[in-house]
Amino acid sequence: MFSINPKYYYDIFIHFCLFLVLFTLFHSYILSLWDKKNIAFIRVSGYTLLIFVLLFMGLRPYSKYFGDMVNYTVLFNKYAAGAPANTDKDVFFNYFTKFCSSVMTIKAYFALCTIIYIWPMYRISKELFKEYWYYSFLLFLVSFSFWTYGVNGMRNGMATSLFLLGVSYRRKKPLMIIIFIIASYTHQTVVLPILAYTISVFYNKPKVFIYGWFAAIPLSLILGGFWESTFASLGFGGDRLSYLTTEAKAGTFSRTGFRWDFLIYGAGAIFAGWYFIFKRKFNDKIYHQLFITYTICNAFWILVIRANFSNRFAYLSWFMMGLIIIYPFLKQQFFKNQHIVLGKVILLYFSFTYFMYLIS
Repeated sequence: MFSINPKYYYDIFIHFCLFLVLFTLFHSYILSLWDKKNIAFIRVSGYTLLIFVLLFMGLRPYSKYFGDMVNYTVLFNKYAAGAPANTDKDVFFNYFTKFCSSVMTIKAYFALCTIIYIWPMYRISKELFKEYWYYSFLLFLVSFSFWTYGVNGMRNGMATSLFLLGVSYRRKKPLMIIIFIIASYTHQTVVLPILAYTISVFYNKPKVFIYGWFAAIPLSLILGGFWESTFASLGFGGDRLSYLTTEAKAGTFSRTGFRWDFLIYGAGAIFAGWYFIFKRKFNDKIYHQLFITYTICNAFWILVIRANFSNRFAYLSWFMMGLIIIYPFLKQQFFKNQHIVLGKVILLYFSFTYFMYLIS
C-alpha cells in the first residue's frame, strides 16, 4: 500500500508523531480541554490516527530494517510447510502463528499481529477516558518503545498489549483472567505485570511501593549481579532469564552498566504518580492499581538494570508510562489552563523519544 523504502519507515513515523504532538500543543492554546469543539476535533483526529497507524505499521514490507520480522517470517514459513507448533514456550503465540500459516498470507499475518498490538491501546484508552481517549492513545504511540515492539519485539509487544486489554475488562473478572492467561502464553515475561496488577488489587497502598522503588536503586548499585543470578535461578520468564547472566554483546541496551539516563526516564511516571496521588490528593482506585503495577515492574528492571538485553525487562513497565502520566489529566481538573499544561506534558514526554531518535 505504501511505496516507501523500508529504511525510511521509522523516520516518517517519528516525524508524523512530531507533527501530531506540536499540532496538539497548538490546539491546546485555542480551546479548553472540556470544550465540545475540542471533543469533536479529537474524535476525528483519534480515529484518523488509529486507521493510519494500523495501515502504516501493519502493511509494512518485509525487510531487515524491521528487526525480528525476518525471524518471524522464517517461523511462519516453517509452520506453513507443515512443522508442528513449538510447545516449549509461548504456546499461544506458536499455535496462533501455526493457525495463521494455514489460513492466510504472511502479509495478512503481520497485519493481524499489528491489530493485536495496537487495538488494546485504543480499547483501554476508550474504556478509561471515554471521549478523551485520543490523548491517551497518542501517548502510547509516541512512547520510546512503541515502534520497536510493533515491528521488532512483536511477541513481547503483543503480550503487553493483551495485558492492557485484560485490564480494560477489569469489570468482567473471568474474561480478564482468560486474557491474562493468553497474554502470559504469548510471552512468558508478561507474568510480571500480571502478578504486579494482582498485588495492587489486594494491597492498594502506593506509598509502600514508592519506598520499594527507591530502595531498588541502592540495592542494585550495591549488590550488582546478585539480582540477575537470583532471578535467573528462580526461572522467571523461562530461558529468557539467561539474558541476565550472559555476557553483554556490543550494541545492546545495557552494555554500559547502570543506566542512569533510562532510570531518570522511567522515574518520570513515578514522579507523576507521587505528585497526583500525594501532592494533589488524587484518590482513584484504578489509577492506584496501574501506578502500583508500573512501580513494581520498573523496580524489578532497576534490580537487573546491568543485564544484557535488559530493555526486554524495562519494557515490562515502560509500556504503561504514558497511561500513568496522562490518566489524572483526563479525570479531574488540576490546573487553570489544564489543556495547555497537558499539551506541554505530551511534548515533554515525546521529547525523549525524539531525542533518542536523533542520537541513534
